[in-house]
Amino acid sequence: MASAAIFSSVRRRRSPSLEAFLVPVDLTQVALVQTLAALSSDLVSCFSDHVFFFQRRNSRSLVRKVEIFLVVLAYLRDSRSGSSSNLSPTAVLCFKELYLLLYRSKILLDYCSQSSKLWLLLQSHSIAGHFHDLNQEISTLLDVFPIKDLNLSDDIKEQVELLQKQGRQCKLYVDKNDEVLRLKFFSFLDEFENGRIPNHVELRLFFVERLGIKDVESCRSEIEFLEEQIVNHEGDIEPAASVLNGFIAITRYCQFLLFGFEEDELRLCFKNPKKPWKGLISQEMAHTFLTIPKDFCCPISLDLMKDPVIVSTGQTYDRSSIARWMEEGHCTCPKTGQMLDDTRIVPNRALRNLIMQWCIAHGVPYDPTETSDASAESFAAALPIKAAIEANRATAVLLIQQLANGSQGAQTVAAREIRLLAKTGKENRAFIAEAGAIPHLRKLLSSSNPVAQENAVTAMLNLSIYAKNKSRIVDEDGCLGSIVEVLRLGLTVEARQNAAATLFSLSAVHEYKKRIADQGGAVEALAELLRVGTPRGKKDAVTALFNLATHADNCSRMIEVGAVTALVGALGNEGVAEEAASALALIVRQPIGAEAVGKEETAVSGLIAMMRCGTPRGKENAVAALLEFCRTGGAAATRRVLKAPAMASLLQTLLFTGTKRARRKAASLARVFQKCENATSRFGGSGVGYPFASNSTTNDVSVVPMSISVL
Repeated sequence: MASAAIFSSVRRRRSPSLEAFLVPVDLTQVALVQTLAALSSDLVSCFSDHVFFFQRRNSRSLVRKVEIFLVVLAYLRDSRSGSSSNLSPTAVLCFKELYLLLYRSKILLDYCSQSSKLWLLLQSHSIAGHFHDLNQEISTLLDVFPIKDLNLSDDIKEQVELLQKQGRQCKLYVDKNDEVLRLKFFSFLDEFENGRIPNHVELRLFFVERLGIKDVESCRSEIEFLEEQIVNHEGDIEPAASVLNGFIAITRYCQFLLFGFEEDELRLCFKNPKKPWKGLISQEMAHTFLTIPKDFCCPISLDLMKDPVIVSTGQTYDRSSIARWMEEGHCTCPKTGQMLDDTRIVPNRALRNLIMQWCIAHGVPYDPTETSDASAESFAAALPIKAAIEANRATAVLLIQQLANGSQGAQTVAAREIRLLAKTGKENRAFIAEAGAIPHLRKLLSSSNPVAQENAVTAMLNLSIYAKNKSRIVDEDGCLGSIVEVLRLGLTVEARQNAAATLFSLSAVHEYKKRIADQGGAVEALAELLRVGTPRGKKDAVTALFNLATHADNCSRMIEVGAVTALVGALGNEGVAEEAASALALIVRQPIGAEAVGKEETAVSGLIAMMRCGTPRGKENAVAALLEFCRTGGAAATRRVLKAPAMASLLQTLLFTGTKRARRKAASLARVFQKCENATSRFGGSGVGYPFASNSTTNDVSVVPMSISVL
């Protein structure tokens, strides 16, 4: 009884569909008996001959009940007693309730006929409870059903009375064979949880012989259906999403263990390779355009913080970024410019937990650093269960074997699956790289097959998100050069874009920025992508150029190959203008950079246009770039900016309405103007900047926070 109560509470929270509890039409002005007869007839015609893989007995029992109702309704419809005017109020009420029960029956039977086998198996107790609830409500309806008032024939009365008797005896029924299969599925999960790979023969017997999953297509359909349940239920799901991910991982492992790669090769050849899978790939697109909350991004690295810490000024930074800042000899707060009282840093655990929860809610990969405290580690470790990790590890071994020794088609399939595995979880990215995937993916970067090349470079991008893999990729002989070749000459637009995103990811490591810029054609290709790429390609290119610009030694290279010209041109593109202005602000800090920007006719006008019409962040980046240009370029550069129409009014507007950083930069720029020989006459001696000037001399440059999108 206790277990039945538990199952009842679970299934009431997780109905197959909300529609099952709603009457879809108003029954007050319809021919009630005729409507019920039509609905019953439709149910019987659809399901009387249908073979249900699971819930056979429950489904057949429900269909038989509907068949008896159809007999009753057909008799009333064909006789005069079936007209609404001849029905008693009790009969009308019962028939309205019957309509609801029939409609719910249709929903439940549709659910059992259309759901995947593995999902029905995992939900067998809950679905059996739905059937039991429905049977009990039918029994209650029959107990008050006015048989005597309907003038039914004797044989029909006997059928209804027999149905009443059976209804009073109905019990919750869970098929023993279904339960054996369900427990067997959980036993596979337990084996992976304990670090053991289940027996190949038992897996084949379960999936192929017992469940009838006999090819790649049906296996993939099962995986996609389970993935959709996780998305559709938004976390309110039983089994828990983490457990379901374990079952998905096992099924994916069996797909390649039992059926190999040949059928999937044909799918790649004869189906549109650009068509995304419904499950994981559909979520990737959301990640591409996801905006990270500003408070979750480090003011130094501009990336999602992995280990946020607080310094003495009260500002929060990512631990690795602020540690590098201090190691370089700085003794001020990067954001405020205030002197740091000491070098102590305190973990911001509250913010870290908020970041973790946000990442989980939006499906964003989150890799907490090794220095995070135990509570944070346990929180993150709870996300994937060990069984899922071990099953994915076993799958990765099969995939890498195909990368090494498989046919061209098998290698393409393996690259795509590695791309998907590397899409989430630092564990997946770690063991894929450790198992030796990177050298084989590097070879595929030179493939003449556009699908193989695109999947290989995207897999490389996803692997690079894990910090330890960055060194594996950069240190792999020829790998960086191959990524640049894809950026330059990739066979698809997506491949070139993802190559740019990979360089952006790798350039997060300071010592790799110079190595990337020195790769022949890298900066040129990024500049070209910024000029003529798609909106997403331009975004990938400009963020990669920004990262490269943070290394002072790359400035001359960027000038030589036309990156500065491309960045100036991007100021007029709303999608990348903010990042372009930030990159220019870095470049003009060096004299050769200021000289190069000064030679661009539209540079100053473009930045001023952003001050006038840009976003709040765009305005602050533009005024920051102009400030650095004037400071480095000297009087000539300052006079050029001063000549711009309405500059005084733009500065006044920013001083009153801009962001805190924009106001600080505007005040500093006003002081620079006043020191220039023409400042007094141009501003009428009003001292525009002084009332709002701060004592800060910081040179902070920011960009719209972006995460690396897993694809």
